[in-house]
Amino acid sequence: MYRVAIPSARRANGADGSAQKTCKTLLIVAPADFVSESLIFAIEREFHWITVEQVPTLADACVGFEAPVSLILVEAKQLPQVAAQSERLALLHPSAQVMLIQEDGRQEVSIRDVVTARNVRGVLPMNLKLDVWLSVVRLVLRGGEYFPLSLFEPIVERRRAGVLGPIANLEAPSPKAPVAQDGETDDFDELTERELQILAMVARGLQNKLIAAALGLSEHTVKIHLHNIITKLGAHNRTEAAAVYHKRRDSGGDRRVSSDGVVPHAQHTLS
Repeated sequence: MYRVAIPSARRANGADGSAQKTCKTLLIVAPADFVSESLIFAIEREFHWITVEQVPTLADACVGFEAPVSLILVEAKQLPQVAAQSERLALLHPSAQVMLIQEDGRQEVSIRDVVTARNVRGVLPMNLKLDVWLSVVRLVLRGGEYFPLSLFEPIVERRRAGVLGPIANLEAPSPKAPVAQDGETDDFDELTERELQILAMVARGLQNKLIAAALGLSEHTVKIHLHNIITKLGAHNRTEAAAVYHKRRDSGGDRRVSSDGVVPHAQHTLS
C-alpha cells in the first residue's frame, strides 16, 4: 500500500481553517502515478471529511482502513478483477460505492462491460475540468451514477449505420425459461431469460436508458419487457419487482440467478 503525502496542515484543518475530524476514506486503486498529488489535495480540500488512500490493486484494497471507505475509484484496466473481489470488498467496505477511472471517456471499457459488472456506479474520465470532476465525485458519494456520453457513441454509430454487430440478435424474442427442477412453479418461473436479465439490472437500480444501451435494445423494448415482468410478478411497480428479485436471489431459490445478481445464461449474449 502507498499513500501520497498531504501537508499536515491540510489534515488538521478544513477549507475554512476549522478543525475537522476525518470520518470517511476515498480509496483509489491505481498505479502511483495515475492520480496526481495536486488532485488528491483538491479532493481533501473539497470534502473535508474525507481522507484519500491509494493502493495499486483491488487485492490490496481488501483490508481495513482507519475510517470507513465510502468510495472506491478503480483504474478501468482492473475492471475484470472487480467481480473477483466483489464479495471481499462488500464484506470489508459495505458502504462503499465503486467507480471506474480512466484517462478519458473513449477507452478501456464499454457500456456493456460496466453495466454488467457488479456494483460499479459509473465511469469517471480523468480529463474533465477539476470542478466538474469533483462534482461527479460528489454525485457518486451521494449514491448517484455517472456515465460519459462517449461510452454510448459506438452503439449510436452502429444504429445509425444499421449494423449492430454481435448484439444484433438481442431484440429477438427470448425463449421461455425452464421450470424449476423440483417441479414447483411460481410467477418468477414464468420470466424469460431476457426478462430476468432486465430485472437483474433494474434490481441494481439502473434506469431504462442504461439498460437499453447495454443490451442494444430500444428504450421502448425495455419498457415492454419491464411491463411484462411487473405483470407476471403481480407487482405494482419496478421497485416491487426488484424486491421480488432480491428475495429470490438471497434465498437461492432459482438456479438462473447467481449470488452476485447476474443471470448466468444472459451473460453470453453480451460478449
